[in-house]
Amino acid sequence: MVTEFRFPDIGEGITEGEIVKWHVKVGDIVKEHDIIADVETDKAVAQMPSPVSGTVLKLNFKEGETVKVGDVVVVIGGRGDVLVNEKKDAGTVMGQLPEAEEEEPSKKADLPKKQEEKPGILASPATRKLAKDLGVDIFSVSGTGPGGRITDDDVKNAKGLKVESPTEPMQKMTVVRKFDFFGYVEHVPFKGVRKATAKNMVKSLYTATHVTHMDEADITDLYFVREKERAELRKKGVHLTFLPFILKALVKALKEYPYLNATLDEERQEIILKKYYNIGIAVDIEGGLLVPVVKNVQLKTISELAKEIQELAEKARSRTLDTMDMKGGTFTVTNVGSIGGIFATPIINYPEVAILAMGKIIEKPVVIGGKIGIRKIMPLSLAFDHRVLDGAEAARFTTRLIELLQDPEGLMIE
Repeated sequence: MVTEFRFPDIGEGITEGEIVKWHVKVGDIVKEHDIIADVETDKAVAQMPSPVSGTVLKLNFKEGETVKVGDVVVVIGGRGDVLVNEKKDAGTVMGQLPEAEEEEPSKKADLPKKQEEKPGILASPATRKLAKDLGVDIFSVSGTGPGGRITDDDVKNAKGLKVESPTEPMQKMTVVRKFDFFGYVEHVPFKGVRKATAKNMVKSLYTATHVTHMDEADITDLYFVREKERAELRKKGVHLTFLPFILKALVKALKEYPYLNATLDEERQEIILKKYYNIGIAVDIEGGLLVPVVKNVQLKTISELAKEIQELAEKARSRTLDTMDMKGGTFTVTNVGSIGGIFATPIINYPEVAILAMGKIIEKPVVIGGKIGIRKIMPLSLAFDHRVLDGAEAARFTTRLIELLQDPEGLMIE
């Protein structure tokens, strides 16, 4: 039995992927569930398992090429199968390609000699029927589809019929210039995570009404608490950043100001206040940005959050995040300070209604009790959807968040 494995529709708005690496070649024997390829979508790099056991007969795409949902990625056959014996086309996104039933001897005898000796072809049952109805010898038609597949338009062209809009046009030669009027340039494909990020950011920018509120938090006391706890967690292999403390403070502030932990249902004209606290962490990776989500922050300790954040960040950078790792967020944070930024105007992770950017911690002179002291200051930038809440609410929320960050002992109560 021959199986055509098609790139599946896995939902989440994913319509295409890029073959990053093949783990097999034509002629290799694979078992069901063996990893045959790494495929990069706009979410992550996923490992593609073999749907059946058998022999790899054909790889329809090269490494670096883009495959769309429904495209046949690989053809796998059973013992003794060869590609030229392929008879029928699978009709589902991921399905088996059953062997065609043998034609009755009486019908086979009536076939032209040329047709009996000709090896099998790539064409769907509908295309074969069209050729028969038009009186076209399908074995004489050259296929222009993927892998040499014969399309309906190929049959119509062979008959001399006019084709209005080709469904699978032949590729045209494209000239890519290595320089413009002013000098040399480099062409970088706009795809994968970068393309998906751009699409989501444009949707957010032209849907939500963005406003950014900025302030500063004195985290001097938190800095020393974190230093003490970091030494203990380092023994357990956990790197403690300021993020776990910020997440704990965020949950407390969001409980008091629930309109920042919400979404807007425009169709039903409702503001949906979330009673759970799943915080997305923006992670900078090569080629774009991923936002894994820490679930149920309110139920976890500082040390548990530190460990989970570290694990999610590592999975994001190695592109091994599961789809569920990036779903369910109610609020997002991004740390521009880790690369030297101070303030920012972050774009909301739609359909959420707010995002917080932390800036680089700076030592500044601050007047405390009439005396000047050097304090560690963290800049904060809160972008929010003005359709859901007003500036006063955002300012109160930020002020409360600062109060919580300036009371680290309260955050450590677990």
